[in-house]
Amino acid sequence: MGGAAIAARRLSDALNANGIEASMLSRRSLPLPLWKKKWGGVPAVIERLGIFLANGMSLRDLFAIDTAACGEDVTETKAFREADVINLHWINQGFVSLKELRKILCSGKKVVWTMHDAWPTTGICHLTLGCDNFTRECGNCKYLRRKGGNDLSHSVWKKKKALFSQHDITFVTCSRWLYGEAMRSSLLGDRKVTVIPNPIDTAYYAPQDRTACRSSLNLPQDKKLLLFVAQSVSNPYKGMDYLAEAVNRMGDKDVELVMLGGKETGMAERMNTTRVHVMGYVNDADTIRKVYSAADAFVLPSLSENLPNTIMEAMACGTPCVGFNVGGIPEMIDHLENGYVADYKDATSLAEGIRFVTAEGNAERLSEAAREKAVRCYGEKSVAERYRKVYEEQ
Repeated sequence: MGGAAIAARRLSDALNANGIEASMLSRRSLPLPLWKKKWGGVPAVIERLGIFLANGMSLRDLFAIDTAACGEDVTETKAFREADVINLHWINQGFVSLKELRKILCSGKKVVWTMHDAWPTTGICHLTLGCDNFTRECGNCKYLRRKGGNDLSHSVWKKKKALFSQHDITFVTCSRWLYGEAMRSSLLGDRKVTVIPNPIDTAYYAPQDRTACRSSLNLPQDKKLLLFVAQSVSNPYKGMDYLAEAVNRMGDKDVELVMLGGKETGMAERMNTTRVHVMGYVNDADTIRKVYSAADAFVLPSLSENLPNTIMEAMACGTPCVGFNVGGIPEMIDHLENGYVADYKDATSLAEGIRFVTAEGNAERLSEAAREKAVRCYGEKSVAERYRKVYEEQ
């Protein structure tokens, strides 16, 4: 579950489809008891307890940071022993600790680390959100109540610095924005970093008949449908507050919102001028593909993003997108060509973008341009070949 897991699985599928034998190892595929696979067991609990204590026994931001203090030994698995290259992805919350990471690096195998957020560049956080302490040595972390020059973020930063400086790792960022952050980082500024986007199966994620999709999903045929997708709709970093304000400002009775995702309790009520179709959390790919094709536009008002899978999926289905000018979003959306890039944290600009893609722009041209961009930049074959070159580098 989650964007990093989906992207990692898609890369594994793309590699296998293009002549590179790949297997994917996750915490749930380790030979562990069922309860430990699901919850991470003792390692995950111990790590959260350490964060809880370091944070002055506060639950605030308990899962916004990770220390990689505890984890499982993946080097004993058959998949690890047989591999020529180890491609790390998102390793936190009791999966791989810094201690286990050292064992991986000492194995003599080539290690590539695909970054899905900023955690490899910082002490403990996944989202820097304007903080630039990671360009120095971390410390005085805004996520901690007990912060200072030698706080938890600084102590973990020192462990990472020692580990990264002693071993060769090739880092891959999924966006040029994250590459820039890596170059600014005191941890990765002198490391080898390259940019390769996540892949998507553009044969599967492709435009479908809009009328048929709406009929199948019981969505209206005579309205402009705006789509919002998030694993957790109530996550403040996904920007629902800005979307609600933008839609309410528009007051367009011909525009209705389709909301796809979990934890949406109370969110629909914020749209006081617009009907909302709440579909809940859906993990069936066929249904998700239909929802994209049913929509006139997809909007992602996130406050921090790397290279969101949702925008990639929407574009592959020929659905123009609207998002804030943040992270990797402006690398995906070509302003006024296949969607609209709104000013950061600006609900008025977001409303203008929604109005452009649903009413003012050439809908057919926007759709064709979105699809063409997805095929050209994120197709499985081109991404797999770029990874092949990284794997084969000495």
